[in-house]
Amino acid sequence: MDCRTAYRKPNKIVDTYSLEAVYLCRPAMALQVHYGVDTFSAVPNPVITIGTFDGVHVGHQQIIRRITELAQSNKGESVLITFEPHPRLVLNAPPHDLQLLTTIDEKARALEALGVHHLVVAPFTPEFAQWSADQYVQQFIVAQFKPHTLVIGYDHQFGKQRSGNFSLLQRYQQQGLFNLEEIPAKMLEMVAVSSTRIRKALLAGEVTDAADLLGRSYSLQGLVIPGQQRGRHLGYPTANLSIPYPYKLIPAQGVYAVRVHVAHQSFKGMMNIGTNPTFTEAKQVHLEVHLLDYSGDLYGQMLEVEFLQRIRAELRFESVEDLVAQIKQDELETRQVFNEE
Repeated sequence: MDCRTAYRKPNKIVDTYSLEAVYLCRPAMALQVHYGVDTFSAVPNPVITIGTFDGVHVGHQQIIRRITELAQSNKGESVLITFEPHPRLVLNAPPHDLQLLTTIDEKARALEALGVHHLVVAPFTPEFAQWSADQYVQQFIVAQFKPHTLVIGYDHQFGKQRSGNFSLLQRYQQQGLFNLEEIPAKMLEMVAVSSTRIRKALLAGEVTDAADLLGRSYSLQGLVIPGQQRGRHLGYPTANLSIPYPYKLIPAQGVYAVRVHVAHQSFKGMMNIGTNPTFTEAKQVHLEVHLLDYSGDLYGQMLEVEFLQRIRAELRFESVEDLVAQIKQDELETRQVFNEE
């Protein structure tokens, strides 16, 4: 697949991209990632937006496209500011049930594909969480970034107890500190696009619905580690994945048609997420992916798995022979998913 055909539109809401496009068609302008606000230097006419942007979904993409448009029209540069760790990890007491759609690395690559100039990863500390809304505007937004224009979503709130809002920002706009623009709620089939809705879809195994809301297929990264090698004995060797980020959301248990990216190459694959109930009563969930038409050693490599379609739920089989027969059927259905692309 070449660069032009890698891009596709999984829905009719916005022009979208696939991870394969990111790998094959990296923009000439590389995103600059700044870890900490002190590493960010002044840029001409910065057009900024701020938020967690978990998922970088189609609603977020409307804001992102707007900052890139405004930056171009004002001969400036687009700047997206996000926070690490996620504010909920600081504001809420443990245990944390946080399930994130994107890591910082995944977020950065999504933003690069959308043409953003700068990603600033600002530390979210308990001290920062106590800043008033006015402190947030004066000492963070204005002092650190000197924005030409600030673009926010329709429900953006900030500062201690989320007391800051669009009305407060308008007061600073009237003082001539920056231009201000608010993006209205992005609607999809009359329901607001939200990270929460995407999480619910993924936890139900509805990865195609999640892709419509994300504007691309959901993905995760995992390190290949030694496993039980059951797949090899069944004729379907699998790469067993360890997910390095503890809050990364794992889709519902089951078998999926997936595209696997490794070392700037892409492969067709099928993935099983589950507890291997045919072999064990243990409840630990394993992530195993079989690359179709591939042979080689993947141990120690980082794979990125892009979820295309759920084939079936996880099942317990009475015999190994029944399991192998089902895996062969899974392979046929997986190949059909790729044939229909």
